[in-house]
Amino acid sequence: MTQSQVLSLTTSRISSLDVLRGIVMVIMALDHTREYLLLNGFYTDPTNLTTTTPILFFTRWITHLCAPTFVFLAGTSAFLYGLRKTKKQLSLFLLTRGLWLTILEITIVNFGLWFDITFSTIVLQVIWAIGISMVILSGLVFLPVIWILALAILIVVGHNLLDPISFPSGTPASFLWSLLHQLSFRPLTPHFNFGILYPFLSWLGILLIGYCFGILYRPQVLSATRKKILLQLGIGAIVSFVLLRFLNVYGDPTPWKIQKDTVFTILSFFNVTKYPPSLLYTLITLAPGILLLSVLEGKEFRWTYFFKVYGKVPLFYYVLHFYLIHSLSVVCLLVQGLSWQEINFQKNMAGIPPNVGFSLGIIYLFWIGVVLVLYPVCRWYGQFKSRQTTALWSYL
Repeated sequence: MTQSQVLSLTTSRISSLDVLRGIVMVIMALDHTREYLLLNGFYTDPTNLTTTTPILFFTRWITHLCAPTFVFLAGTSAFLYGLRKTKKQLSLFLLTRGLWLTILEITIVNFGLWFDITFSTIVLQVIWAIGISMVILSGLVFLPVIWILALAILIVVGHNLLDPISFPSGTPASFLWSLLHQLSFRPLTPHFNFGILYPFLSWLGILLIGYCFGILYRPQVLSATRKKILLQLGIGAIVSFVLLRFLNVYGDPTPWKIQKDTVFTILSFFNVTKYPPSLLYTLITLAPGILLLSVLEGKEFRWTYFFKVYGKVPLFYYVLHFYLIHSLSVVCLLVQGLSWQEINFQKNMAGIPPNVGFSLGIIYLFWIGVVLVLYPVCRWYGQFKSRQTTALWSYL
């Protein structure tokens, strides 16, 4: 392979990765449409087996695939970016992009979540998790990849050993532990709530594995070899999940149990923990994407272009879809006759009072509409971004 061929491969986008990223971005919109528009979507847990239905459970469970794949592919993209940069340049990019994503989470993303001009609630979610993980990776990139992989496996496999650890509520140790490993949502003052839905430790492990996964996409790796390894990794993750989950000993803080019937017992088996993502959650949510990459390796299908449009501009789509869905929910509330006083963005969850909303069937229609509305916007932005040459656009 000539030097020019290597350069071409390392600077062009990899179609299958864009397709996978686009698919999970589209699915992700279903979860947020459910939260903002379903009857009591913000006030009920669709994975609570005592109150859910199989279709509602599935609607939530399928979106579990999104965040881990998003974080995983962020790591892979970092590795591929580093193929055409020096380690120092890669480190600086990851540091500055990670800090930028953290600021974006606290400001633009949080306003889209709550529409609260007082910012009385700040929640750290997936963009923050990617951001802080990139900051940490900016220092790790100088290590051999095998060392990074060892650290990643240690975190993903071993972090559930930390589950029993806790600290007294309200203490500095409790706050730091929440940033690292424990879900937290609490009032810091009478008028300010701070939530950490994505403690970063386990997400860091996923991003680091994604970074090491990028080795498979180096120019010198043959397509047939990559396809075979992807298939083995995907099947291996599923088999590992089934075996560990069946043993019911380690890998998730919530064991599965026999339920009232076979369907709900199966739901219990797959009802794994996202906050923070357990080992079992990570295995079963990353496996489908890796298998899909094996199927897509070296192939193009008619339907893949649709998803690539979203996959090429994931951050743009992520921010925009929150604003669109939240605005849609507000419009629906006003059309249903609620006043601005009843909506009240400071008092209610995102301004949505309890006991209002639509049925699940209507939610699916809203979801399809949201995705289709964003398609031409994302296509335009992707084409616009591809024509830009300054480094600034790598952050957007």
